Amino acid sequence: MPLDPIISVRGLRVAYGSNEVLKGIDLAIAPGSFVALLGASGCGKTTLLRTLSGFTQATGGSIAVNGRDILLQPPEHRGMAMVFQSYALWSHMSVEQNIGYGLKLRRVTREEIRRRVAAMLAMLGLEGYGARPVTELSGGQRQRVALGRALAIEPQILLLDEPLSNLDAGIRLQMRHEIRAIQRKLGVTAILVTHDREEAMVMADQVVVLDQGRVAQVGTPEDVYQRPVSPYVAAFMGADNIIDCGASTEAGRLQLRVPGIPQAMVQLDVPAATIEGRAQIHFRSEMATLGAPGAHHADSLQIPGRLRQVSYLGGGYRCEVDTACGAFFIHHPSTLPLGDAVTVRIPVSGLHVYPRSLSRT
Repeated sequence: MPLDPIISVRGLRVAYGSNEVLKGIDLAIAPGSFVALLGASGCGKTTLLRTLSGFTQATGGSIAVNGRDILLQPPEHRGMAMVFQSYALWSHMSVEQNIGYGLKLRRVTREEIRRRVAAMLAMLGLEGYGARPVTELSGGQRQRVALGRALAIEPQILLLDEPLSNLDAGIRLQMRHEIRAIQRKLGVTAILVTHDREEAMVMADQVVVLDQGRVAQVGTPEDVYQRPVSPYVAAFMGADNIIDCGASTEAGRLQLRVPGIPQAMVQLDVPAATIEGRAQIHFRSEMATLGAPGAHHADSLQIPGRLRQVSYLGGGYRCEVDTACGAFFIHHPSTLPLGDAVTVRIPVSGLHVYPRSLSRT
């Protein structure tokens, strides 16, 4: 039996003057879950996080935590803690003073502050660093201090505003798993803002994709990645190679034909939404293969082209292929001579097909 949501958002709207940033957000977040708010710059994900926390005022809608309306409550009464992108640590304080700062504001006893700070230092791998000034810490260590300060007050809900964006790539990869492990251990509900789809998929058990102030899709990382519901979500999740085509349904099968390329046609199972007329195909570079011109494969869409550029990525090559319907980037295990005629083959399982009316262009 599903649990009642810890956070319920209904019709949430936020405007800065005449510019409406959130345009009616509906969202239900289960207790103990890790949710990633994902989307391009300007989609509203940070505004949504700040509105949940109370740092930005809503212009409409409702926010409830455990059934209690908190829309007009100040941040300190919402049962939430935030880890900011800049960490916002006090540079004149030690590590233990920073971690215990929120507890001091809440007039927790000195003994209890010492106990919780010690527990945070142990959990975060910072034992022996308590007396050290935060200015002497590495980026990864500062991230841990900021996380410890947020968790020390034992919030129901942890808000994370792109907390890893200032870290080096290697430390960022490590911290993804550390934060996820801590969240699972404590059972706190976490909401992460990120523009990095890999980060969202690694850390979250639910992904919320935002587009221009609206929810474009909500689902598990697997659902959003494998079954994007719109061209925007498909492109944002990596299926950014696009082919315009014609679509029709014949004998219970969807027929796709690329204009001007007679051999570029394929059949697949009819999707839930009938597609007729102009359509758009999205596919990921890693789903396609490159082959020599020639044999037809009925289970794949085949586009003839010519190799324009090859770049070595380490463990494989990124090939740019010119075709009559545009240039595509395809991953290939070995290098190929520039100018060679090739065929781009995309298996039916790698095609995401949408009516052209859903596209912004």
